Amino acid sequence: MADESRLSELIEPEVEAAGFALVRVRMTGADCATLQVMAEDPATGQMTIDQCARLSRRLSALLDAADPIPHAYTLEVSSPGIDRPLTRPADFDRFRPHVARVELAEATVFEGAPRRRFQGALDGSEGETVCLRLEDGRRVCLPWQDVRSAKLLLTDALLRASPVLDPAGADVIEEDEGDGPAGPSLAGDAEMAEQMPGQPGGDQ
Repeated sequence: MADESRLSELIEPEVEAAGFALVRVRMTGADCATLQVMAEDPATGQMTIDQCARLSRRLSALLDAADPIPHAYTLEVSSPGIDRPLTRPADFDRFRPHVARVELAEATVFEGAPRRRFQGALDGSEGETVCLRLEDGRRVCLPWQDVRSAKLLLTDALLRASPVLDPAGADVIEEDEGDGPAGPSLAGDAEMAEQMPGQPGGDQ
């Protein structure tokens, strides 16, 4: 499996050169591997279908030249969506006070009992610590390194605060390219998928 941090280092400069910001890079699957690149337009926090297509073409060329993955895979470029993942401590400041769910890699002791999942309003960050305000008003701060996943929850307040994008093409289904489709990809949150052949002997 390709190293996600190395892939991020390769991909991020190209994403920024295209005028976007990288949200997350993930490599999933083994037999049917997918390289998921999530990006956003800094002006809206989202990506349109056309923007995903433009970025997908640039990243395809980059990955063809650099050949960082030695096997076939599908490149998937997508928008984070409104109920987006939180991928860095600064997101807890940026999206404060919207509601999020945080899951830790391992349970921590909170008020005398082990607990892995927390839900509450984002309450900022303090260095590498992120904070939530729980429904009962208690504030909990967690080390970012212990966070397995964090995601905004879809609420009326979040919907009102999110910019309205042009919905053109939002119901388009993009098929993977190559010898045969690897399955349709619904582009409801703006998503493009392209099958990449990979080259034998590439870096692992």
